[in-house]
Amino acid sequence: MIIKICGITTIDAACAARDAGADLIGFVFAPSRRRVSVAAAAEIARQVAGVGRVGVFVNQPLAVVQDTARRCCLDYVQLHGGEPPAYCRAVGWPIIKAMPVGPGFDPAAAAAAYPAEYILLDSLVPGQAGGTGVAFDWRRASGFTAGLPGPFIVAGGLTPANVGEAIRILRPAGIDVSGGVETAGAKDAAKIRQFVAAARAAQEGGETCSPA
Repeated sequence: MIIKICGITTIDAACAARDAGADLIGFVFAPSRRRVSVAAAAEIARQVAGVGRVGVFVNQPLAVVQDTARRCCLDYVQLHGGEPPAYCRAVGWPIIKAMPVGPGFDPAAAAAAYPAEYILLDSLVPGQAGGTGVAFDWRRASGFTAGLPGPFIVAGGLTPANVGEAIRILRPAGIDVSGGVETAGAKDAAKIRQFVAAARAAQEGGETCSPA
């Protein structure tokens, strides 16, 4: 199972994620309080080795996405908007395609249309593309995740205290957290360690670690 710490804006936060055992760090290039400049993300990528890099985009021009991916040495491009399947095919990088879980959502049909390495299931909050801190109904979602044509990642409202439950219910290929490992809007190294430890314990069938 992969663990992604998203909303990375500093070298210290990137190092904390890597050192805690996260597999991926995420740079948000879309409008957000966690948005990072391409230059800053490229510098973090240059200085912090040993962890995968994901760029998060929302309905941005294809050329901008591709240029950013090259400059920041991204391993994945995560698309959080209404990008159509043809756009995903044209990116030229491995894709994580976010899909909001809401009423009437047919994940199997939606996922089948996209050439993505991972489908990311996130909470549906009108007017927001992600990073809401709101969890969707995991037990209800467990009824349809088995029908997904490929691996999926769970995001939305995860914290060190509840990530173990999400993993035990949904058995995802990955998990994605941002606000759940922050204190006063900044990445908290202790919470990142707690989150990764709790996720790994749940993955292995052990008890999750409680936040200090």
